[in-house]
Amino acid sequence: MFKAALFDLDGVVFNTEPQYSIFWGAMCRKYHPDQPGLENRIKGQTLVQIFDAHFKDMPDAQADIVNGLNDYEGHMSYDYIEGFEPFIAVLRQHGVLTALVTSSNVPKMQSVYRAHPELERCFDAILTSEHFRESKPSPDCYLQAARILGVSTDECVVFEDSFNGLRSGKAARMVVVGLSTTNAEETIAPLCDRVIPNFAGFDFYQCANLL
Repeated sequence: MFKAALFDLDGVVFNTEPQYSIFWGAMCRKYHPDQPGLENRIKGQTLVQIFDAHFKDMPDAQADIVNGLNDYEGHMSYDYIEGFEPFIAVLRQHGVLTALVTSSNVPKMQSVYRAHPELERCFDAILTSEHFRESKPSPDCYLQAARILGVSTDECVVFEDSFNGLRSGKAARMVVVGLSTTNAEETIAPLCDRVIPNFAGFDFYQCANLL
């Protein structure tokens, strides 16, 4: 039975991934010019994960990135992925619980809420990076969301776009719908139960039939 829909943020609710590619592309070229394409490999990771893996002994670089990212996110365009608003409205009309499960932190979410104050009303729960110990691809964040909503894992559908996010949903033993907004359909298909380009034309019944 379909009881809960769990959404990642960037690349799922908002079409922000191209903007992040620009920011991280500039940072990676500045500090790791010997690793072309690094900005693509770190997609879906938290800032802590990125720093631990690639900027561990570079405090000046970390400070530069944090300051730059805070300013960048405050001026980004937060445009909804096509079809998201009517899709989540229909889910809620059918009594489906909804949660936002994102690796973004609270300061980032404040920028999001300034751009879209209505967003909080779309979800029964909002989990940010401060709410879980282990980030995606660990299933921890999605398991916590299910506990908060009071549903079992086999009653949930996860919506993700990044490789780490898709793996997280699968590790939580949930049905996973992948959005090909960030990565090509053929690359994410093995990690999910259904691939969609966006939410246009995807309805409650198609989603419920995946369980």
